[in-house]
Amino acid sequence: MSHANLSAEAVRILETASAEKKAKLGRTVATQWRESPWHSVGHAIPPQRPARPDSPVLRPPRDVPRRKIGPGSEGRAALLHALAHIELNAVDLAWDIIARFTDQELPHTFYDDWVRIADEEAKHFLLLAARLEELGSYYGALPAHDGLWQASEATSGDLLARLAIVPMVLEARGLDVTPEMIRKLKAAEDEASAAILETIYEEEIGHVAVGRKWFEWLCERQRLQPVDTWQALVNRYFRGPLKPPFNNEGREMAGFPACYYEPLVSPA
Repeated sequence: MSHANLSAEAVRILETASAEKKAKLGRTVATQWRESPWHSVGHAIPPQRPARPDSPVLRPPRDVPRRKIGPGSEGRAALLHALAHIELNAVDLAWDIIARFTDQELPHTFYDDWVRIADEEAKHFLLLAARLEELGSYYGALPAHDGLWQASEATSGDLLARLAIVPMVLEARGLDVTPEMIRKLKAAEDEASAAILETIYEEEIGHVAVGRKWFEWLCERQRLQPVDTWQALVNRYFRGPLKPPFNNEGREMAGFPACYYEPLVSPA
């Protein structure tokens, strides 16, 4: 690792196909980045698509099993499988943002923030994968969809757009829906799964906050008005309207006020 640089390590993670190996390698690299003195970001070219395992099979969203939480474990397994797939995408998205935009002259703290996020996303994936096995399933047992990575491809040439869409739309949506999932899991007496989602929720608030912080930092550097710029980027890159109800409390905790997103809600 003494001669490695961060972007090259990010590419190595992106090119790792096994979901478990990808997550564990990411956690190892994150620990080494924090603890050892090899703080060179360097330059590397990330793949257009990250390597992925042969399963799950990717299908259109309408063909993915419904995630209905009930008394049996099947619906809960479908929910946790879908969430594990989201977290694996999030691992790749975090390492991709590290590797893809090294030409932007970004502060060292930018990379510190995204390495921490990549580490937490890997932790989330591994927690969910382990819980799936406790429920008699495994990651890859069900089909999944590719919507998250499609959003990353659309913004691969524009860091401002990537920050606007991935943390400030997609991850913020997670803040909206996760509390209700936690409530339903507790109602189904699945405290173990609920506890994992509580950990994810708390840390995702920080991820949205990091995305918002660096979005506003870039806007300031480029002398752009953040709210107007974000709304224009969402209208350009995000398919479909933003869907209420919003978890305004969770979003406020991330420093993401309603003046950004509420004007983009389509009238009923």
